[in-house]
Amino acid sequence: MAVTDEAISKIKDMLIRGELKAGDRLPPEKELSERLGLSRSSLREAVKALELIRVLDVRRGDGTYVTSLDAKLLNEAVAFVVDLHQDRSILELFEVRRILEPATAFIATGKITPRALTALRATMDGIDENTDVEELVAHDLEFHGIITQAAGNDYLAGLLEALSSSTVRARIWRGLTQEKAVAHTLAEHKAIADALERGDAELVRALVTVHISGVESWLRQAL
Repeated sequence: MAVTDEAISKIKDMLIRGELKAGDRLPPEKELSERLGLSRSSLREAVKALELIRVLDVRRGDGTYVTSLDAKLLNEAVAFVVDLHQDRSILELFEVRRILEPATAFIATGKITPRALTALRATMDGIDENTDVEELVAHDLEFHGIITQAAGNDYLAGLLEALSSSTVRARIWRGLTQEKAVAHTLAEHKAIADALERGDAELVRALVTVHISGVESWLRQAL
C-alpha cells in the first residue's frame, strides 16, 4: 500500500508542477513508470485509485487522461462517502452545512438573477403535505441548488452538492411528512426566497441558518 501511495504522490506532484494538466494524456505506462522510478504494477494501482476519485480517466484502447479536474467532478468522491454515513456522523455533516450554506446564500444574494428567483419559486409549486417523499427531495435539492449556483463559486457548489445526500434528505422529509411539518419547512423556503428577492443578504444568511439548524435539531431527536 505504501508503494501505491508513493505512486499517487508522484502523479499528484506532476499535476501540481503543471507537467500534467486537465485533459492531458499520460505517457505510456512503461515510459511513465521508468520516469517516476516506479514498478508498473504500483503505477497501475495508483492509476486505478486516481480514477476512482475522478482525477484520471482510463479509456480502453485510447489511454489514460487527466480529467477536467472540475470541482463538481472531484466532489463525487465526497458524495459517495457521505451516502455511506449513518446516524451520529450525519450530524457532523449537518454542522458543516450549517457553516457553509448560510455563507453561500449570503454571497448569492447579490448575484442571483430574476430568472433564477423565478426558478426558485417554481420549485415550490404544487408542493404540500400530500406530496410524496421523492418529489419533496427533488424540490429540496433543486431549491438549495439554485441558491448555491447563484453564488458563482464552483468549489462551494460542488462541496455542498456532495454534502447534500439524497439518502439523508429522503429520511428527513419522510420524518417531516409524518409530523405534518412540510408546510412549516416550505414556509421557511418561501421566506428565504422573499429575502433573496429583496436583496437583504443578512436576513438571507439568518434565515438559512435557522432553516438548517432546525433540520439539524430535528435530526438530533430522531437519531
